[in-house]
Amino acid sequence: MCDPVSIAIAVGSSVAQYAGQRKQARAQARYQAQAAAAERQRFLQEQTSLRMRQAQEQEAVGRELEQVSKKSQAALARARVSAGEAGVAGASVQALMDDYMRQEAGYRSALARQQELGAVGTGMQLEQAGFATQQRQIGINQPINRPNPLAIALQGIQTGMSMHRTGLDIKRMTTPSSTPTTPTVQ
Repeated sequence: MCDPVSIAIAVGSSVAQYAGQRKQARAQARYQAQAAAAERQRFLQEQTSLRMRQAQEQEAVGRELEQVSKKSQAALARARVSAGEAGVAGASVQALMDDYMRQEAGYRSALARQQELGAVGTGMQLEQAGFATQQRQIGINQPINRPNPLAIALQGIQTGMSMHRTGLDIKRMTTPSSTPTTPTVQ
């Protein structure tokens, strides 16, 4: 027959172990949920920052193109007035006008290319940020060890049986032997 004290200790130990593991699993799940939410928020802020920077760069290029256009028109107007005042007309004036327009077109083309490259760079940064946040989420959301009631019950039974066996061994060692002793002849 099993010792009730050993059984009670084993059951109590198993229940406490299960409760502790369950509490730890719940705490880990809460931590992971909070960390995942914080990472999503960080990623959204990074995306917003990259998009705002891209919009600012596009706005700056737009202002620069507008200034170039105004300067080019002013230069063309001055050239026409100067040519008219000097009495110069014909192919040489047209060549000067064409040169101003060619320079403006070259500058506009360079700015447009710069804007394209900036958009590509922003796209690559956004993609990299997406990969980085994905890796962080994988690191955050590791599997959680959940308590296994069957394994804990079996471990409790094993502990109880071990305690019972130890109790029996101690009892045997402290109880006098019941085997008869034979008198010795002298």
